[in-house]
Amino acid sequence: MNGLVARLFSSASRPRSRFRPVVPELPLAGDAVTRFRAGAFPDAGPRPWLDRPDAAAAIEAKRARGELTATEAAFARSWLRDGVVAIPGFFDEPRIDAVWDAYERALAARLVTPDAEPTDADPLPGRTLNAHFAVPEIAAMLNDAGVVEIVSVLLGAQALPFQTIIGHKASEQRAHSDAIHMTTYPLGYLAASWLALEDIAPDSGPLMYYPGSHRLPYVFAEDVAISPDDFRDAGYGPYAQRYEPRIAALIAEHGLQARTFAPRKGDLLLWHGNLIHGGAPRARSGSSRRALVCHYFATGCVTYHDLAASASHLQAR
Repeated sequence: MNGLVARLFSSASRPRSRFRPVVPELPLAGDAVTRFRAGAFPDAGPRPWLDRPDAAAAIEAKRARGELTATEAAFARSWLRDGVVAIPGFFDEPRIDAVWDAYERALAARLVTPDAEPTDADPLPGRTLNAHFAVPEIAAMLNDAGVVEIVSVLLGAQALPFQTIIGHKASEQRAHSDAIHMTTYPLGYLAASWLALEDIAPDSGPLMYYPGSHRLPYVFAEDVAISPDDFRDAGYGPYAQRYEPRIAALIAEHGLQARTFAPRKGDLLLWHGNLIHGGAPRARSGSSRRALVCHYFATGCVTYHDLAASASHLQAR
């Protein structure tokens, strides 16, 4: 972790309340959750503190009371305004190199399986979901205390590490919000981190995102008429046909402008669970874009996959 950031977040001189789990305003009995779709849950809070109408005032009040450092307050303002927080040089190169080497060894040993194998046309493998289950070095990044603490500050609750995606190249994924893939009751307690595992060239298909889009209404599967049967029988076909065009229409309707993230090795980007983002196309064939994505829920929430209509693997905890 960047030394300055480490000092700001581990200061023993500043008292810090322990982050607590989310306590739903309308608790659900364990056997009351039978359908994991957003429409099946009550419209009840609490909402994350930075999603509330008084968030700007709350940031300044917490800063004045010493509950936030100057850096944390700056992160909170960026989250409120843009839905992202960018932190240069958060992880040092030796740790990143150790993580990547461990991942490459796991690929060679077939301990993990990417979603696409190399081909003559594209010599780089695809991305690997949840490699942290097989690679301890990746698990350590997912559970990094510094990242977990920052996410906890932004969510206003104890962050719960959930999922990883690691890969050699750009996803080239069309614009979307993570919320349709993974979400929470109460709504809004999801955040993601994106770590550059090498210097990212602008023509390698960098991450792109739409600042401020996190404040748009959530779009879930039922909002675009994707039923659980649709997903079970046709996979991501209905998602591409119905959801992605809705997101494109929202971008056009609100005049949103894309911003690209072409960071240096070790730079970290955090984003809100409803931020619209995607992967730009690779302009240079075969170019790499090594990155690790981690997702975090908040402890105390019901956690599930809206599109798949299924509970997350954390739900059994």
